[in-house]
Amino acid sequence: MLKRWLPLILFASLGLLLWAGIRLSQERDPNAIPSPFIGKPLPAFSLPTLHDPSRTVDSASLAGTPFLLNVFASWCPECRVEHPEFEKLSRAGVIRVVGYNYKDEPQDAARWLQQFGDPYSLILADQSGRTAIDLGIYAAPETFFVDAQGIVRFKHIGALTPEVIAREILPRLKGAKR
Repeated sequence: MLKRWLPLILFASLGLLLWAGIRLSQERDPNAIPSPFIGKPLPAFSLPTLHDPSRTVDSASLAGTPFLLNVFASWCPECRVEHPEFEKLSRAGVIRVVGYNYKDEPQDAARWLQQFGDPYSLILADQSGRTAIDLGIYAAPETFFVDAQGIVRFKHIGALTPEVIAREILPRLKGAKR
């Protein structure tokens, strides 16, 4: 008798499992790729600045106030989409925005910033992309929210939107300023 119902039970179980997987994937943000750095210090690095390559900045010197680390490049079309959001945040003084110029020629990045505006308090240059590997950067654009102690609290892959800022950045910023 069990042999008769076994295929139906297996089929119903498989259907339930597939339904649950589809339901969970609809609730998940496709840009929310888990980062091993969430809740941990920003990995140590030392990079030259874009506008003065003789000056280097290390990760420890960025601590003290919360900041967004925005990975951008002149060759990145999505960076153009999100750029006005960083200009608004910077202009309003909501949070310090640090640029991370990724695999870009310095003159191309400077031209891009001149054309679209420069919302960054500081721009780090990773022309080779080697440091990006240590930071777990996949591509541009990506944005990290780092608290005043230098702990990564959030990472967003893709263009940062007003919705992501309202839902993810601003609440963390309020918590980081306590």
